[in-house]
Amino acid sequence: MSAGDNPYASSYGGQMNVSASYGGAAPADDLIKDTTTANFTRDVLEASRQQPVLVDFWAPWCGPCKQLQPLIEKVVGESAGRVKLVKLNIDDHPSIPGQLGIQSIPAVVAFVGGRPVDGFMGAVPESQIRAFIDKIAGPAGADEKAEMEALLAEAKSLFEAGDLAGAADLYGALLQADPENPAALAGIADCMIAAGQPENARQLLAGVSPEVAADPAVAAIVKKLDQIEEARKLGDPAALEHTLAQDPDDHAARLKLAKIRNVEGDRQAAADHLLLIMKRDRAFEDDGARRELLQFFEVWGPKDPATIAARRKLSSILFS
Repeated sequence: MSAGDNPYASSYGGQMNVSASYGGAAPADDLIKDTTTANFTRDVLEASRQQPVLVDFWAPWCGPCKQLQPLIEKVVGESAGRVKLVKLNIDDHPSIPGQLGIQSIPAVVAFVGGRPVDGFMGAVPESQIRAFIDKIAGPAGADEKAEMEALLAEAKSLFEAGDLAGAADLYGALLQADPENPAALAGIADCMIAAGQPENARQLLAGVSPEVAADPAVAAIVKKLDQIEEARKLGDPAALEHTLAQDPDDHAARLKLAKIRNVEGDRQAAADHLLLIMKRDRAFEDDGARRELLQFFEVWGPKDPATIAARRKLSSILFS
């Protein structure tokens, strides 16, 4: 999808002025530095309480050190700020490596929480350096994933609290960072639906890849859109209520009313109508009320209170 054909580029007609940055590489000057005996406590011990610090013990005369340094600097610079690199010339500052028992260089020691936790010696290949950093700081993308999940949770909370604009802003920021994030796509589409713009939601989801379309969150929103479209054709709910008042066993009218109440957001009423049909006539439309209720569950989600309550009632009907 291009920026030009994505409805989420605008929030309900207004431009979303949001931005997000995930996993971008920090400036090399902030990640790589030289240190001294006097500054070792600040640059390594104290700094390692905030993030892992790799200390490269080297010397100007050391050939393997010259092979290792460009590689480790490259990998640290590409680590998205997961670790810092501090270099210590052992000729100029011999006391620290002496205290740590460094007898051969190049030697790299990782500090976490103010203490040395691991290390390696020799001019190892780039792949081994990357594996070492992953071991110390966690796999690449772990922090980014946690941040994404936290923002998704916050956006969902805003949506449930009725703050559609706030939720849309967060979902929009996530989509700027990851345009094919299924949860964010489903979330902003749900915001569009709640704001009375199901056509925009349909347009947004029509442009996603088959893999994203198959995601349960996206599939549930597409099903929700289908339910809204169907409900528009089912008639006047007041007229259906009148019909049921005259004939409570008009299951066809009750089924239609259940579908309408569902898209109106009255999930309990929608479920109760279908459960009543099941109690009175399981054979109606080949157990159609139960099948429709399961469709509702897919859209509502397994943790929704309406789903949980209706499942309990459904079980009592099925197994009584």
